[in-house]
Amino acid sequence: MIGLLQRVSQAAVHVNQQELGRIARGLLVLIGVEKGDTETQADRLLQRLLNYRVFPDNADRMNLSVADIHGGLLLVPQFTLPADTRKGNRPSFTPAAPPEQGRALFEHLLRQARETHPTVASGQFGADMQVSLINDGPVTFWLQVKPGE
Repeated sequence: MIGLLQRVSQAAVHVNQQELGRIARGLLVLIGVEKGDTETQADRLLQRLLNYRVFPDNADRMNLSVADIHGGLLLVPQFTLPADTRKGNRPSFTPAAPPEQGRALFEHLLRQARETHPTVASGQFGADMQVSLINDGPVTFWLQVKPGE
């Protein structure tokens, strides 16, 4: 399972000009589900997202997590994230989980996040979404939890 996290001062997601979610300071995370992922990978990715230290402390070092700062978490499913781009000029989506599995694991991740963290918003699986953000830093990291991790 992949999480492309971006430290933001604000972010929002819209579908059909309707706002589905908005956060202030926190993390916007694009979520990609790969074949072979299970709830174990989703749970481990969530743990890493909530505890990954990307926010500055008083010494301006990245020593604080989104949990430490009580920041927002905006989770957005992104089917294209697991694409294989190694050859040619067109991505292959064979590494991505089938839609039913992707939806189930994204919804599991979202449920767990809402049970664990006070401010969680999300996009909509399978929808054409418009995501806006102000990347703070910019700070962007790719987190991947593979089966067995």
